[in-house]
Amino acid sequence: MILVILPPLLSMVAILAMGQFTDLFRSLRSIHKQHFKSATTGVATKNMRNELNRLVNTVSDPETRKAFDTEMQSFFYLFTRYLAEKAQSKELDWDRIKSPAADQIVPYDDLPKSADPSILNKLAVLKVNGGLGTSMGMTGAKSALEVKDDMTFLDLTVRQIEHLNTTHRVDVPLILMTSFNTHEDTLRIIKKYANQQLRITTFNQSRYPRIDKETLLPLPHSATDDKSKWYPPGHGDLYNALMHSGVLDQLLAEGKEYLFVSNSDNLGAVVDQRILQHMVDTGAEFIMEVTDKTKADVKGGTLIDYDGTVQLLEIAQVPSEHTEEFKSVRKFKIFNTNNLWVNLKALKRIMENEGMELEIIVNPKVTEDGVSVIQLETAAGAAIRHFKNAKGINVPRSRFLPVKSCSDLLLIKSDIYSLEHGQLVLNPNRMFGTTPVIKLGDHFKKIAQFQKRFKKIPKIIELDHLTVTGDVYFGRNVTLRGTVIVANEGQRIDIPDGCVLENRLLSGNLTMTEL
Repeated sequence: MILVILPPLLSMVAILAMGQFTDLFRSLRSIHKQHFKSATTGVATKNMRNELNRLVNTVSDPETRKAFDTEMQSFFYLFTRYLAEKAQSKELDWDRIKSPAADQIVPYDDLPKSADPSILNKLAVLKVNGGLGTSMGMTGAKSALEVKDDMTFLDLTVRQIEHLNTTHRVDVPLILMTSFNTHEDTLRIIKKYANQQLRITTFNQSRYPRIDKETLLPLPHSATDDKSKWYPPGHGDLYNALMHSGVLDQLLAEGKEYLFVSNSDNLGAVVDQRILQHMVDTGAEFIMEVTDKTKADVKGGTLIDYDGTVQLLEIAQVPSEHTEEFKSVRKFKIFNTNNLWVNLKALKRIMENEGMELEIIVNPKVTEDGVSVIQLETAAGAAIRHFKNAKGINVPRSRFLPVKSCSDLLLIKSDIYSLEHGQLVLNPNRMFGTTPVIKLGDHFKKIAQFQKRFKKIPKIIELDHLTVTGDVYFGRNVTLRGTVIVANEGQRIDIPDGCVLENRLLSGNLTMTEL
């Protein structure tokens, strides 16, 4: 072995040169990688543009084609943004994310104690009504599900707003944003409200083509292709759809200045005059209702301070190494209820000037025939950063009562709540301010199974916790108190009529254990 000893100065020069070469190599590799990404992005953009043009040309009627073309242009813009962000590996800088400042979140107790009812004449209510309730085994519009006293989500909403209009002699219209999945269903359902003291307007949100994950091309080959090849692009599409449908201009022409937006399955989302008064008094252009996070809400989007601007952060945007931190209540103590208050004049200004660029949420799916697809979606709450003087209001938990599962449905149908003018009211006989925790197993997952397994909804006014797993049926007039666990992996369990279970563990061999 020959050992070459370089003079000290020469050694240093050689090392520096090697270091510079390494840096140069890294730099060249980075540039090459960027060029490659740009080139592939360019090809994908061109191919998508050609395919969308072909889709538009499958529509023969000129008016329909024009509307469809506008929709495809909006989709194409979203797609090109997605490709550009992907090529640049654009991500939030986690170190710049802070909890919202005190002035960005207003406590509900700080709102005006009284409100001027006349400002209700400047309000419209919009319900996001595009969901099918497939997770609960439904096939039609989820808002048509009977949830309380033989009334559906829509029935309750109509009753609430009608009561508001008649009590204060105002004209608050109801707007329903449907999807291609629920539009026909909704039009049929609202016919029964023809004689109510309420004006109802419906409009359809966009219908975008699913994207083949491998080819980055649209799944449908014609505008009339099967529903399974299309998707509604999330509730963030609200602003685009309001604009393109003409509903935004219609509301402004009627003198409406404020829009209260919420999901149709959130039974706590009723018009709150104190929030509206606060919006008018402070000139806030956008308000998001947030509430304190519990273990059940760890996946909900949260408000953050990002470089001094209040923004929405969804779990899909969080790098995997920070997921647990996002779910923790230490740093992120609140979450978005998706109850939003929007100044309509400000919305018009934004849409006409800078436009509404919302963070893209990539939703991967697999079709029934096994094709991996992606859906590019946006969240309505993400619009908060576009508005002036936007803020969150930390509202009571009672304003967030979504029905996402049959466990939620059992709680709503029970004696924990009663109805007043379409609004849920907590039973005054309930000794605690909180509601019981209910966990129903897979046998209760679908609405048809749920209805079959309860002859009548049990009395749960004194219940703290209920867990049911396995093949279980409940008789009539059953009372559940304290903590009740019914766990069964084998034979069927029938809980008899009139049975009272208090602090009990009921196992598969029908033995009862006191808890």
